[in-house]
Amino acid sequence: MRMITFSILRHFKYNLAYKISRRLKSDTVEVKSDHLKTTGSSPDPDYIEVLPSWPEGEANMRIKATSSMRIYPNFVSEEEEASLLAEVEPQLKRLRYEYDHWDNAIEGYRETERDSWNEQNAAVLKRVRDMAFQPYAQLLPRAHILDLAAAGYIRPHIDAIRFCGNTIAGLCLLSSAVMRLVHESRPELQLDALLERRCLYVMRDVSRYEFTHAVLGGEHSVWRGEKLPRRRRIAVICRECPLPEHRE
Repeated sequence: MRMITFSILRHFKYNLAYKISRRLKSDTVEVKSDHLKTTGSSPDPDYIEVLPSWPEGEANMRIKATSSMRIYPNFVSEEEEASLLAEVEPQLKRLRYEYDHWDNAIEGYRETERDSWNEQNAAVLKRVRDMAFQPYAQLLPRAHILDLAAAGYIRPHIDAIRFCGNTIAGLCLLSSAVMRLVHESRPELQLDALLERRCLYVMRDVSRYEFTHAVLGGEHSVWRGEKLPRRRRIAVICRECPLPEHRE
């Protein structure tokens, strides 16, 4: 039986959205949640784009969705990225890319987890925790490391609440990617998030539980009408523990 930490995967038109995002950015309000800190490196709403299918009258849900999916560009430096990769590569090299995920959610991936890091990398992971999670949040002890091949992709899914809690935070290494979020019951409500190389992305609340999310691959990897070449991508993901009532 696979470790439960590997089982989390399951299942603005532009004018109004742009004004809302710019308002959020200029005011540095950041729709201040209980989790996300308003430090100097404000998440840039230009990294999230609501797609044309989204109806103009759905401003409330738009704000909820875009404020619960946050992107912090250049969260790690090139040196920090190299240090993280140097520590996880030996583990990953012992694994083969898989094409038969247990619930058909991922194509072309390998994964592992890690609970101990060298001093430099431990400081980076602490920075992730300090940015993304409440001070009293209980995190799963191991970081999930997901290695997606250049031709790999993640199909639309919603994370299972029994395996991790409300907030997840991931470092995007080696390659940029586009994540697409689609409302589970209203598929016209769609948005794309640009996960640039070395960014931190944070998902919580509405974006986690009301929208499916997918990492686009191949011909579908497009950002604002332009092809975004996908290379091999590694995500280092930190997650909250599931609530006791949601655990199996």
